[in-house]
Amino acid sequence: MAEIPNCPECNSAYTYEDGVLFICPECSHEWPKESEANNSDDNEQIKDSNGNVLNDGDTVTIIKDLKVKGSSSVLKIGTKVKNIRLVDGDHNIDCKIDGFGAMKLKSKFVKKV
Repeated sequence: MAEIPNCPECNSAYTYEDGVLFICPECSHEWPKESEANNSDDNEQIKDSNGNVLNDGDTVTIIKDLKVKGSSSVLKIGTKVKNIRLVDGDHNIDCKIDGFGAMKLKSKFVKKV
């Protein structure tokens, strides 16, 4: 039987399993069982619209026409973006687009080439 971890919030040793969750009776904190085993891998991986893992330096293609905030320009579908850099935040790709300049993109709007 797998060992039940202490609560990450209050460090209580009285946690218990309930289906796919661990529950702490002292502070009422709940967390999924899978997060303990895959904590380091899943949080750091950024995936494209098809589920492929993206890395720094990859080349991606835009899969949807994107309006650019504060401009009348549009990034067209099929625009190739080279040498991306992955960052934390809601827009998780920093890049330079030829003829346009520096941009931040969401990974759900690109696919890996």
